[in-house]
Amino acid sequence: MKNSTARALALALLATLAACGKDEASPPAARAASAPASGPGSGGPPVSVSTVVAQQRDFAVQLEATGTVTPLNLVEVKPQISATISKAHIREGQFVRAGQPLFTLDARTEETNVAKANAQLQKDLASLADAQRQLARSRELLAQNFISQAALDQNLTQVQAQQAVVAASRAALRAAQVELSYSRIVAPAAGRAGIVNVFPGTLVQPSSPPLVTITQLDPIAVTFNLPQRNLGDALQSLRAGGGKVDAVLPEGRGTLAGKLAFVDNAVDPASGTVKVRAVFDNKDERLWPGAFVGVKLAIQTLPGAIVVPQAAIVQGARGRVVYVVEPGNKAAVRPVEVLHAAGPDAVVTGVKPGDRVILDGRTNVRPGATVVERQAGGASSPRGARGSASAAPGGPP
Repeated sequence: MKNSTARALALALLATLAACGKDEASPPAARAASAPASGPGSGGPPVSVSTVVAQQRDFAVQLEATGTVTPLNLVEVKPQISATISKAHIREGQFVRAGQPLFTLDARTEETNVAKANAQLQKDLASLADAQRQLARSRELLAQNFISQAALDQNLTQVQAQQAVVAASRAALRAAQVELSYSRIVAPAAGRAGIVNVFPGTLVQPSSPPLVTITQLDPIAVTFNLPQRNLGDALQSLRAGGGKVDAVLPEGRGTLAGKLAFVDNAVDPASGTVKVRAVFDNKDERLWPGAFVGVKLAIQTLPGAIVVPQAAIVQGARGRVVYVVEPGNKAAVRPVEVLHAAGPDAVVTGVKPGDRVILDGRTNVRPGATVVERQAGGASSPRGARGSASAAPGGPP
């Protein structure tokens, strides 16, 4: 009985020693995989991210809107008399100067009226001269007591009446000359001629459609609406001499710089907006009447602002945060406050100039996790010194 018990104990001891030897012989990777994680970010592979450097610079606060290009001067040329077109002096699309002839109308009737009025004036002037001679003789006869004072007064009345007739004839002549001037249509302002709707021989009237439209292209204006809450900023910018306004051309064709020139005197109660106008030099004709453009109005400048991409900001349950890369390539979370956001950039507090802010890959990052920064080409940088947004292609490692 004792021998059996001793044999059983010996077998159990041998089995225990065999198991211990097997554990010692297993590879270290297997033992590490079976071991529990010891802390945040200490287990698992490093996270691949790209970073940008937080910049400190003056940041222009801008209001953005959509505007319509409008000419500062647009004139619809219409006739002031009923007549036929004798000659057209311009072509469609031609640039004209102020006072340049545009059309000539058939003026035979007006020329006849001017000649008639001039003849009537000459007749009345002759009658006035005769009355003045009669008055002079009457004064001589009165001095010799050959006529009475009443006769002299009658001659004086005739002279004064004839002077009024002459004045009326002169006014009639000027009116006829004005009518004659309407037969010669000139450009009221400089600009570009639009479609010419008439030809020689066409009968035109004051109620007819415009003969042509003259549009000023340089300088030109952009009209847009601002919310009522920004009315004070626009007025302050206008009083300061007109704030800078950028017109953003569609399809990436660049921008033009202009200046704020007008703020309307009333807010539209239907939309709660106020109409604003900016003026731009347009020598290259990049702005065309009726076109839509983006508008950016600078209302103030934030000096020494910390600027990061808006895409790097994460909205969490406790507010907005960004992830930064600290020494040792460890990720850290920084609560931030957004002071202003425009386009791809945001002005924030909570980070320092030069901090490496995680942009791509931020959704996979946890505080304390090890990160590996990607370079511009997409490869990982073992040193984690530069991100894809801040490293120049082909730069030194």
